[in-house]
Amino acid sequence: MFFRMTIIAISIALIVPTGILNANGQSYAASRQTGLEQSNEAADVRQLAEAIHQAAGYLLRSCDRNGKFVYRINLNPKVTPKPEYNFLRHAGAIYALTQYSRTYPVTNALPTIEKAVIFLKRASIAPLPADNDLQAVWSIPAITGSKKPLQAKLGGTGLGLTALLGFERQKPGSTPIDYLRKMGNFLLFMQKMDGSFHSKYYPFHGGKSDQWTSLYYPGEAALGLLMLYEKDPDRIWLQAAAESIAYLARIRAARTSVEADHWALLATAQLLPLYDRCRQPITRNAILKHAIQICQSMLADGENHPEDALEYGCLTNDGRTTPTAIRIEGLLAAYQFLPVTENLLRDRIRIASGKGISFLLRSQIPSGEYAGAFPRAIRHLPEDHPEFTGSFNERATEVRIDYVQHALSAMIQYAGLFL
Repeated sequence: MFFRMTIIAISIALIVPTGILNANGQSYAASRQTGLEQSNEAADVRQLAEAIHQAAGYLLRSCDRNGKFVYRINLNPKVTPKPEYNFLRHAGAIYALTQYSRTYPVTNALPTIEKAVIFLKRASIAPLPADNDLQAVWSIPAITGSKKPLQAKLGGTGLGLTALLGFERQKPGSTPIDYLRKMGNFLLFMQKMDGSFHSKYYPFHGGKSDQWTSLYYPGEAALGLLMLYEKDPDRIWLQAAAESIAYLARIRAARTSVEADHWALLATAQLLPLYDRCRQPITRNAILKHAIQICQSMLADGENHPEDALEYGCLTNDGRTTPTAIRIEGLLAAYQFLPVTENLLRDRIRIASGKGISFLLRSQIPSGEYAGAFPRAIRHLPEDHPEFTGSFNERATEVRIDYVQHALSAMIQYAGLFL
């Protein structure tokens, strides 16, 4: 029954007006109207598998011989992207590609992933100047193109760990355990007594800093620590991850709407089966309630698009692809641990994810040089749209590696659960 509902939703969603145009003047959304319109499950499987392989193919092609990704391009030749690089997103791309390689081992993606891993280690991972036992992913201005001073981001090291450990699952022994432990030590060094974290470390400008914070860093750090615990079952890693998720649950407990923190959901999915092994800073029910809060907030914005809208299935109101992809990632992680008492919420997640996947498939570039890529948004916004700005429309045709990374991860999760 669910498959029929999903395919009907996908077929309806494909009857849409035009969006961003390709070089031939054809809508990218319109050019994907094949396969999924057929009302049989096999066609759905084939179409999603093709989209997964195309997305992974784009990332693999964009990784040069040195292991560095083409970080950002714009489908509009009149727009020149800024020459920037972000190692956090480099690590995220590796993480998604290891999911792909593990799911489709015959694709032989490992040699390219290994190049990206080697570049990450060589160009960005190093000990703190004052302590050789603490190792971080550094944002080096000469490579990132930033005018900000040398810094280590909490989320960068968290995702760096997920990248290295994801590759370690595929190629055991690729990174020595002491190397990984030193990265874990940096995350512990950045954690506060209440379970929260400092966001950045500036070695020559004051050390630990909270002048700027990120929604996603704590969840990224927790996921990295949990993956490290899987490799190195020292309870210190598990306890730090539990304290991080517990802190987020405590500060959000009284709120009716919370941030779309998909990394916290991904970490919670790994934490809950292990929660009895550590000292529990809050109850298991409180951890679950926090996850439910995030899921309900994620779903709230995704039910407002009419069925004939190009954005139908998008989980935000502006047609951007990555906010939908990350919500699907988080929602599907939660779908797997939510109890039967939350079957109504699980049904909502299942249906919203199916619609969201159809939205992503309509957004994906189907052919040509950038086949498999995902632009920032499915279309330019009209001037009367509440989110319209000139800069939004200029960036609507932008492709960045994390846009592709998150869509790839979301599609792999969805296919693994429902197809």
